[in-house]
Amino acid sequence: MPSPADLLRWYDRNRRRMPWRAEPGETADPYRVWLSEIMLQQTTVAAVIPYYEKFLTRFPTVTDLAAAESDAVMQTWAGLGYYARARNLHVCAKVVAARGGFPDDIEGLRTLPGIGPYTAAAIGAIAFAIPVIPVDGNVERVVSRLFAIETPLPAAKAAIAAAAQTLAGPRPSDLAQALFDLGATICTPTNPACTICPWMADCLARARGIAANLPRKAAKKPRPTRHGAVFHLSDATGEVLLRRRPEKGLLGGMAELPGTPWRAEPWPHADAWTHAPAPAPWRHAGRVHHVFTHFELHLDVYAAEIPVIRVNDGYLRPATALAGEALPSVMRKCVAAAEAPPD
Repeated sequence: MPSPADLLRWYDRNRRRMPWRAEPGETADPYRVWLSEIMLQQTTVAAVIPYYEKFLTRFPTVTDLAAAESDAVMQTWAGLGYYARARNLHVCAKVVAARGGFPDDIEGLRTLPGIGPYTAAAIGAIAFAIPVIPVDGNVERVVSRLFAIETPLPAAKAAIAAAAQTLAGPRPSDLAQALFDLGATICTPTNPACTICPWMADCLARARGIAANLPRKAAKKPRPTRHGAVFHLSDATGEVLLRRRPEKGLLGGMAELPGTPWRAEPWPHADAWTHAPAPAPWRHAGRVHHVFTHFELHLDVYAAEIPVIRVNDGYLRPATALAGEALPSVMRKCVAAAEAPPD
């Protein structure tokens, strides 16, 4: 049976330093733990760190975040993707601030908006030293190899989660983060460094020579493709027409360039232009490709300038101020294409 003490000795020598982690001897801040866990969903540590630091500078406490305007939260989050996380984050901050702090038990954490089983376990273990093992992708990989669980994901998730809880031991906060680090630096998806793993002797998958093949994954369905067109319309003063997406749904509440609906079939130019926000000398400024979790998107970008924009749907922003708008990454790509010099 793998010994938590062996893993903790390894962690004490090799722990990664991260801006949301408490130093040895310090108590973890539940706000920082929660914020980092929400940001790290579907995103890498390297990508998250600059956003985390910017976010924490602007909203240093959960009370500051709760009191912020929604637009300010979305603007600070812009570029990190999966924008429903930001909306849930803001709602959750208001609930936490109203009750005077985070609950210190798993059941209470699960009642908060946007916090599911994994996030509750991570906050509980790291911030409140509850002896539970949060199972993220790294831990899933470590456990599937330790116990040689060969059932493909996602069917194996329940068995992996149950096996993970047998690893609970002393220093729950450090143990959870040690498992994260072990998966990220030693028990990696390809070419795991088994010879320097503190649990090498206990790993059933290594003993059977199948460590690199686990966890097994069921074949993925092909990702569908959608198509659309957007219109970058500017006026003589350098202002650009934007509009706000609906609060619910993909990229909810974010700013965007006006455009067509997204659909399975490409938009012929003549059909796309019927969705243009105004008659104008439109030029095709290029095509933007963007990958979402469940589909790929191709957007034709059209650009034009007219003397005066009559706003019927949306609002105007100076082109020089677009960096401060809550534009998702796909729209920033479109703006860049529209503002590039014509070939």
